Amino acid sequence: MKLTVQVKLLPTPHQAAALEETLHACNQAATWVSSVAFERDVKRNFALREHTYTAVKDRWGLGAQAAQHVIKKTCDAYTTLKANLTAGNLGKPSSKRYRRAVEKPISFRPEGAKPYDDRMLSWQHTERTVSIWTLSGRMKEVAFTAAPEHLARLALYRKGESDLLYRDGMWFLTATCEVPEAEPNTSVTQFLAIDLGIVNIATTSDGQIMAGRRLNRGRLRERTLRQKLQKKNTPSAKRRLKKRRRKEARRVRDINHKIAKHVVAEAERTGRGIALEDLTGIRARVRLRKPQRATLHSWAFAQLGAFIAYKARKTGVAVVHVDPAYTSRACAQCGHIDKANRVSQARFVCRSCGFVDHADRNGSRNIRHRAEVLWRCGAQSTAPDPPLTPGVGQDANAAPQPVAPVMQARDFQPRV
Repeated sequence: MKLTVQVKLLPTPHQAAALEETLHACNQAATWVSSVAFERDVKRNFALREHTYTAVKDRWGLGAQAAQHVIKKTCDAYTTLKANLTAGNLGKPSSKRYRRAVEKPISFRPEGAKPYDDRMLSWQHTERTVSIWTLSGRMKEVAFTAAPEHLARLALYRKGESDLLYRDGMWFLTATCEVPEAEPNTSVTQFLAIDLGIVNIATTSDGQIMAGRRLNRGRLRERTLRQKLQKKNTPSAKRRLKKRRRKEARRVRDINHKIAKHVVAEAERTGRGIALEDLTGIRARVRLRKPQRATLHSWAFAQLGAFIAYKARKTGVAVVHVDPAYTSRACAQCGHIDKANRVSQARFVCRSCGFVDHADRNGSRNIRHRAEVLWRCGAQSTAPDPPLTPGVGQDANAAPQPVAPVMQARDFQPRV
């Protein structure tokens, strides 16, 4: 599996100036290549090289590899834009956001990331330095640092391109690593289900609740402070805004990493799989009042799910995504579905059998049941193959028995 490792560069002032000059030149070249691609309607890598490769090298003084990476970066940007348009992430074709995206060429920030391959960047892990290409020539002995576990992963598994980043006055290299996966555990029969939410970030089917009160209060405090500083609009307010940027995102990322690590460790310890809800498109389906929209759109459920998925792959824990429809209204005891079952945010009372439970814990039990049914229908049989000798249970020319098809989560109906 592919993981990224981010290391911090510690360049001297002379090295930092060379890196900044290189980054600006490459992004200016990419913006020009994008305008050519837009005007000529040429978005493929090889075809676009015929129109831009020589001009990029001569005009900005880039090397052969750097020029090719600039063109490839532009083509990748248009491929991503096309995928977003197809998926509806930019709204309908008649929307203002959609038209703004397609009516002009893509432009790149002066400090946008610059990809490097092994011909342009070499690592000296023992000395903790890199040799990197710049417009001023090869810049050697650029020091870097990172956490000990990241340095070990970088030395063992680094493979592929690395990206040069400049963010908040600091230089970073993001390297791609090919980390081996553990053998997946396909013999699981039970699942640890996770109900994702805003009030409670995650609730397990074992009854453990990871409350989000502290995180939500921090988000509200940061949002209120941003509003005050933006309204003040003085130089000191702008400096403070710049200093606090990404603080909320870093806090959320840290909490999600900790929750994912705990969930995967518990599933691995007990020999169970992990069941998650497939919440794709929930923001487009839900309509809320204006004061609630900021809370919904700052909900980092996809990030938490991605963290759990990749940590589970590293340890061989099976992960199943199920349809979340009616998991909050269905009774985990009898399967009765009723909107009135959800008495409040935290209380669930079944109108049919009288079952009482915490609402999120009841939802996680429904997720667990759906995952177990889905796994039983989709997992291949572990029974030994039948004998192939004619006359001993099977004809030699008979076709092999088909494996039971994988049932999609949306095909499952709760118990009634």
